[in-house]
Amino acid sequence: MRFGMSVNMDIPDAPRMAKRTLELLEGHEVLLEKGMASRFRTDGLLLEDMDVDIMVTVGGDGTILRALQHNKAPIFGINAGDLGFLTVVSEEELEEGVENLLRGHYDLEERIKLQTTVGGTRMLDAMNEAVLHTAHVAKIRHFQVFVDGEMAMNVRADGIVVATPTGSTCYAMSLGAPLVDPRVEALVIAPMAPFKFSARPVVVPASSRISVQIVRPKECVVVVDGQQEMLMAGNETVEFKASPDRARFVSFGKSFYGRTREKLMGTLC
Repeated sequence: MRFGMSVNMDIPDAPRMAKRTLELLEGHEVLLEKGMASRFRTDGLLLEDMDVDIMVTVGGDGTILRALQHNKAPIFGINAGDLGFLTVVSEEELEEGVENLLRGHYDLEERIKLQTTVGGTRMLDAMNEAVLHTAHVAKIRHFQVFVDGEMAMNVRADGIVVATPTGSTCYAMSLGAPLVDPRVEALVIAPMAPFKFSARPVVVPASSRISVQIVRPKECVVVVDGQQEMLMAGNETVEFKASPDRARFVSFGKSFYGRTREKLMGTLC
């Protein structure tokens, strides 16, 4: 089995945990990402140049989101940060997790991704969400949101979030959108700080084609998974739909509800 590894070197514990992971993977080929490889005195590759069976990430959710944008291998996420909702093992579970991985005692869980196109230019796919918001602080915009050609939302707000079921536990959740079981093929549309209280999040089928127009063109910005952003003049149409590509995660059987109770409910209480 061939592995790739991406590590968030800005997290204090991540280099140490990465070193331990490399020891546990001894005897297997492991390709290291550029930027971290020098720390381990070896050559590195860009994520998109790695042809691997499993991508090992050491960090938090941001590390996973970046890896998913640049590589299609299944993700084995090791949590070295705080929440790590998308990760599969903690430091305490590392040795057992790697052992099960090497023995093939795991499942691959598929998740839908979001495709975003701004004025005809396709951005990188999102695992969580794409955010269209004003480019200026404390300035609202007038958005019209269409689902399959029919207007679904006509709202003045700071912005619009379109999220996958995976992303329903992130930004969309903080905007009052529902948590969506990742087995549900759906997308969530949520206005950010809408001017009218009646503007509520909407859940639509994943087969939907969503488009957003700005009624009075002014500068806005589109941000995908907090990793890639594009400034727009405001006269472009932004389009969203489910990506043809799927994300895959190594899973050891813990359900969405188990992770939600462990990662979110305890945090919220």
